[in-house]
Amino acid sequence: MLAVGAAVAAVVLMGAGGGDSPDDKPTASASSSPRPTLSLPSELPSKLPSEVPTRLPSQFPTELPSEFPSGLESLIPSLAADEVPYYLLQAGDCFDTDAARPGQAAKRSCQEPHDAEVVKVTELEGDYATDSALKKAASDLCEQTLNSKAESQPEDTVRGILVQYPDPTGYRVGIDDVACSLAADTGAGSRKLTQPLT
Repeated sequence: MLAVGAAVAAVVLMGAGGGDSPDDKPTASASSSPRPTLSLPSELPSKLPSEVPTRLPSQFPTELPSEFPSGLESLIPSLAADEVPYYLLQAGDCFDTDAARPGQAAKRSCQEPHDAEVVKVTELEGDYATDSALKKAASDLCEQTLNSKAESQPEDTVRGILVQYPDPTGYRVGIDDVACSLAADTGAGSRKLTQPLT
């Protein structure tokens, strides 16, 4: 075992060029293939970062606006789990309305009492600068479908229609959906639908 250790040490010393006298000459090896050499950098960088940041900058804004511009409230989804902006409703969805929040709809099961059911969702096309122009265009899109659906309902089931459409601000930012719904009552009536429309 000792002889093997000495042989390994000898090879390492020869490879490192450990001769002391100038008369030492490299000897020819029995093998003529080139030997790989390992080259390491002689110096490591002397300037390494000594500190790593441990905290975030404190210049983040601390005051954010607490109110949205006037007229945009109906575009922002509510945090209530069952309340959505009307433009997220789909045909067949049943919902309750709140006169204080005209752009919102509180989704309900169609098997439970509810104010209205969406019959059709469609899109406005064209240029409309006023609320009355948007209202007329939306009503025109819903009229035929709602009249036809109302005629097929059992007598005294539905008494009103509900057409939800974007205001001019919403329309300008790209909200163009119109929800066409049949309602159990008109205005702020207390009647409810209690099952899906037929």
